[in-house]
Amino acid sequence: MTRALGRSWKAAARGFAGAFGAFTNGLTSANPSAGADRNVDMLIGGQAVIEGVMMRSLSGYTVAVRQPAGGIAIRRDRLTSLGQKYPLLKLPILRGSVVLIQSLVLGIRALNYSASVSSEGKDGEPEMSNWAVASSMGMAFLLGVGLFVLAPLGLTNLIRHTIAPEMGNFAYNTIDGIIRAVFFFLYIVAISYMDDIRRVFQYHGAEHKTVYTFEAREELTVENAKEKSTLHPRCGTSFLLFVMAISIVVFSLVPSTAPFVVKFGARIVLLPLIAGIAYEIIRFSARHLDNPLCRVLIAPGLWLQKITTREPDDSQLEVAIVALREALLYDLIDETEPAVA
Repeated sequence: MTRALGRSWKAAARGFAGAFGAFTNGLTSANPSAGADRNVDMLIGGQAVIEGVMMRSLSGYTVAVRQPAGGIAIRRDRLTSLGQKYPLLKLPILRGSVVLIQSLVLGIRALNYSASVSSEGKDGEPEMSNWAVASSMGMAFLLGVGLFVLAPLGLTNLIRHTIAPEMGNFAYNTIDGIIRAVFFFLYIVAISYMDDIRRVFQYHGAEHKTVYTFEAREELTVENAKEKSTLHPRCGTSFLLFVMAISIVVFSLVPSTAPFVVKFGARIVLLPLIAGIAYEIIRFSARHLDNPLCRVLIAPGLWLQKITTREPDDSQLEVAIVALREALLYDLIDETEPAVA
């Protein structure tokens, strides 16, 4: 029972960090600054996966994973944004919701691939079946919903019924948001002590250092990347904090006296709207880091990254560099039959 609970806890950590990290970095990488050189000034995004890193450029993505035997396995493909096909989907707020779906699909795809490669046995066959990977992701989703949606909502209901029956909508959702934020912080701190999650956080740091090296227009080498910071303003950690803050206001649109099932359903249905608003804030902040207000907005995310990133070793930096180099090839060559992520 204890071993099963431990596996579920680790699966939830990987799924939670991977899916939402993919979303935020996907947003920033998909939007080059106006008039930018496509192959120099574009924003690059990525995420840490199990024993590896996924990097995405404007036109493609690559997942690089360290194999048990020591080599680096690579999977890459071309990306086509739905917004490019359907201009309506580029409208503010709506575009963030669309990229949410695209990036979650890509993130899960990258996590599944990394789980398969990192669990290869001596015969080269993955020790984790597709069913085992799917089960882990399903458990991660259920634990995430239970811990970050149902539990805060239930506790807030209990507080209203026992302590503050006259509580208004905004106060109700503020308490709900604070409880969710506390649960999130404690969860991140708790999983940071797990050995395999700590390695994911090291790859997270490797991803940031590699992106910084690219943005500095330096050669992508381990030596150059080692000198960079593990903290990055466009990290998925910052996105999660924005979501928690924005959700307090958006969820206040739902009466606190509504049935529990209605309030729970609203927290799922309104997620695309919240994601769209968070997208616009992150997009603006990433392009105006010289603005004092933007620096204030991203500061909490940078503080939290001191937990969600760790200093990587040279081999982990090597994996991140391989992932980025391969992803950049899609912005230098013309590939056919693009895949929609």
